[in-house]
Amino acid sequence: MPERNPTTLQIRDVRARNLAMRLAQQRGVTMTEAVVQALQEELRRARSAEPLAVRIQKISADLARHAGPNRRVLTKDEIDAMWGHD
Repeated sequence: MPERNPTTLQIRDVRARNLAMRLAQQRGVTMTEAVVQALQEELRRARSAEPLAVRIQKISADLARHAGPNRRVLTKDEIDAMWGHD
């Protein structure tokens, strides 16, 4: 259970306050709870995010597997056809 602190949330930045109010209204919670939820979600997202280089490597490996051992380079006409060019 979250610890309750009687101190009120003070957001001095107008843009941050407006965003917190909008999120609180959308979620039907207090501004403090909206900020806490948003921060928790961002921390969770940041923890689970893979570095771009790792994601690119996985995509590259997947494409290489699908290409198979007998892959060939596409011709310009084949590439143009894929993009809908004549």
